Amino acid sequence: MAERALQDIGEDKSLLLVDDDEPFLKRLAKAMEKRGFDVEMAGSVAAGKAVATARPPAYAVVDLRLEDGNGLDVVEVLRDKRPDSRIVVLTGYGAIATAVAAVKIGATDYLSKPADATDITNALLAKTDDLPPPPENPMSADRVRWEHIQRVYELCDRNVSETARRLNMHRRTLQRILAKRSPR
Repeated sequence: MAERALQDIGEDKSLLLVDDDEPFLKRLAKAMEKRGFDVEMAGSVAAGKAVATARPPAYAVVDLRLEDGNGLDVVEVLRDKRPDSRIVVLTGYGAIATAVAAVKIGATDYLSKPADATDITNALLAKTDDLPPPPENPMSADRVRWEHIQRVYELCDRNVSETARRLNMHRRTLQRILAKRSPR
């Protein structure tokens, strides 16, 4: 697998990883280096934008929600500085709609966390007209439902009554769903 990935990477092996979760960032950087990438890390939107401006990479993996802002700002700078860059956006809970927006402004693909290095590599190296292979551990149907409910809840400014009305469900049922932790 690693040998095939090396051939697919191309001459420019530069990869920018932007994530504020330092342990995850270091693990991912090590895994991507093993796959042949030249990794540069950034722990914030500001650092990501600085690297994207100074040394626009051929590849990037950007977390959507960072402590100092939105990863989409980094995606926009990358698109301006290097239009051919392949960008994968990582999303956490309730951010699927924003990930779709990321693809619209120029990200190549998006993956929901926790994504492993193999899924990320497959997404980065997929041909533009090919879809990457399906993830080893896709979200369960319960998790997709929960993500959708969270998205609508956020879009309704966390108003339970309005969310329940739009989802056509009883308010108390929605409150019970919101009180539970997300399914795996």
